[in-house]
Amino acid sequence: MKTALATRHIAFEDLGLLEPLLRARGYAIEYHDAAPGRDTPPAAHDVELLVVLGGPMDADDFTGYPNLRQEVEALRERHRRDLPTLGICLGAQLMALALGGTVRPMPVKEIGFAPLRLAAGCADSALAGLGEEDTVLHWHGDEILLPPGIAALASTAACAAQAFQWSPRGLALQFHLEADPARIGEWTRGHASELAACGIDGAGLVLEATALRTVMPAVAARVLGRWLDTLA
Repeated sequence: MKTALATRHIAFEDLGLLEPLLRARGYAIEYHDAAPGRDTPPAAHDVELLVVLGGPMDADDFTGYPNLRQEVEALRERHRRDLPTLGICLGAQLMALALGGTVRPMPVKEIGFAPLRLAAGCADSALAGLGEEDTVLHWHGDEILLPPGIAALASTAACAAQAFQWSPRGLALQFHLEADPARIGEWTRGHASELAACGIDGAGLVLEATALRTVMPAVAARVLGRWLDTLA
């Protein structure tokens, strides 16, 4: 059986809606809970599928989180071998660092539900399954500066690089297609201090997620399901 290894940086930011899509395609799922004192497992270098999930830490904070440097090294090796890899939010930023890009703080954090602007180049990617009217969850305070030769597949007014790929097998998403609308309350409670500092109403986010309870799984299936199908 194929294995999907998910690197998780905070308990409630897990595979979410992606998990049933993986199981339907025959993947066994394993989690590595990343932490400063825990080494990235050797499997991250060559497992059939690596998914690097989100988290509140800065992607380039190698002093506070030395495990992030190990994750970048694993991603750099996967890029060299073009192994199936998905990065989400923090994971996307780490993929950018592995390619020689950088990250920097945004003037204002981007948190909430909003659509994307799709680039012309996304037509040959999994994002072709995403409509410009489709709403996705944004939750980040840093933005990616892509290295030369890598183009953004989507953007928003606040963030120029919302998605990119190093090949059809290596996909990076700054936004959260995997977020389960039924569990957004866990996110708002877990990030309550951040929301308060930004003046964002967590209860409002939960209400928006409830209204999108059928839409979000359908969008995840179209985009992430399409990408997983290409790996076969």
